[in-house]
Amino acid sequence: MLGVRGVYILIAVGAVMMLVGFLGCYGAIQESQCLLGTFFFFLVILFASEVAAAIWGFMNRDTISKELINFYDSAYIKAVDVSGSPSKDAAIKVLDVFHNTLDCCGKGDDTALFKQVAGTLCPRKSPTDFVRSQ
Repeated sequence: MLGVRGVYILIAVGAVMMLVGFLGCYGAIQESQCLLGTFFFFLVILFASEVAAAIWGFMNRDTISKELINFYDSAYIKAVDVSGSPSKDAAIKVLDVFHNTLDCCGKGDDTALFKQVAGTLCPRKSPTDFVRSQ
């Protein structure tokens, strides 16, 4: 459930940053000290909240790591599902982002099921690339 809340937090922070940017631009155009002061105040608050989020993330890195592993495992299970679940395409896209970002493919297992779907999950990798990456 941490992932869903994280998305909502990112959306809210993006909206606040858009509002702060608007305040800064409008304050600069109007040459209003009040608007520019408000812009600076919100900028300091946003910076402090980002520092606090970074500290929280550092303190809870083990929990975050476990959540990411569980998220990857659930997407992996849905992607290699041969029954064709409706969320299979979305899971393949999620795995594609993971694999491109981390320059890897799969969980390191060479099971027959993985070899069947490796072309779908890792289209840019050849079998020799799998040996080199391990």
